Amino acid sequence: MCASKTRHWSAKLTSFKPRNNRAWLGVLPVLLIVAFSAVIPLMTVVNYSVQDILDFNSRFFVGFEWYRETLRDPRFIEAFLRQLLFSFTILLIEVPLGVAVAKGINRNSRFTAVTLILLAIPLLIPWNVVGTIWQIYARPDIGLLGWSINALGITYNYTTEPLHAWVTLIAMDVWHWTSLIALLAFAGLTSIPAPYYQAAELDGASRWQVFRYVELPRLRGVLIIGVLLRLMDSFMIYTEPFVLTGGGPGNATTMLSQHLATMAVGQFDLGPAAAFSVIYFLFVLLFCWVFYTSVVRSDDA
Repeated sequence: MCASKTRHWSAKLTSFKPRNNRAWLGVLPVLLIVAFSAVIPLMTVVNYSVQDILDFNSRFFVGFEWYRETLRDPRFIEAFLRQLLFSFTILLIEVPLGVAVAKGINRNSRFTAVTLILLAIPLLIPWNVVGTIWQIYARPDIGLLGWSINALGITYNYTTEPLHAWVTLIAMDVWHWTSLIALLAFAGLTSIPAPYYQAAELDGASRWQVFRYVELPRLRGVLIIGVLLRLMDSFMIYTEPFVLTGGGPGNATTMLSQHLATMAVGQFDLGPAAAFSVIYFLFVLLFCWVFYTSVVRSDDA
């Protein structure tokens, strides 16, 4: 009995070994960079959002006045609803299309590497160049896309028709970013072991059943990453619509980021723009948290 107790307490004592915390020294530079590049600017914006800034030497504390005005501003509400419509539309298109493209790539072909490189080319093009390409490509007079559509007898002009501007903007984003979902989905598909497919074939599973019960569960992780990346990036879109349509016609394609830039840079309303930025940040954070939490809970159920 004494021997067993001795072994028990010796095991307890050995479990309380001093921990080596020197690994935190390797993380410290990252923490400092994040604090300098993210936390400090965020705190500065929060500070500006509760002040009325007349100039760099004259400012007055106004509390949450700018937040109330922003949430009641019809232009903010319109831009927010427009942003939601854009973000969820491109997600509904790009995620299924990216998965379909990934499934269409032959993993055993000698041209697979070339296919993946060609697929990644749109991701390497800068955002302002993407906007310029589509601005020329979709022009109804000299652009190949715009001229071809009008040649078919369909009146198309994205500079004057809001619906045409919306369709062009969504098509541009789908062309630019579907490759990201396709590459992530392809990586997920290649990680599925061959015995999974062999077992499904022996059970007589159809192609849809293989996708539903074999491939889709294994793709869930990479698709979560892809959706989160595209959701955050779509909420931050600025350059492409600014170059393509300038936010027009009218305000038809003015997203939240463009409205914010107009307030901060064009009108120099630093206080309202700072409150707008904080609300903007919290909305993006909330949507990403709701999506991630719902997916994790569905996995645990």
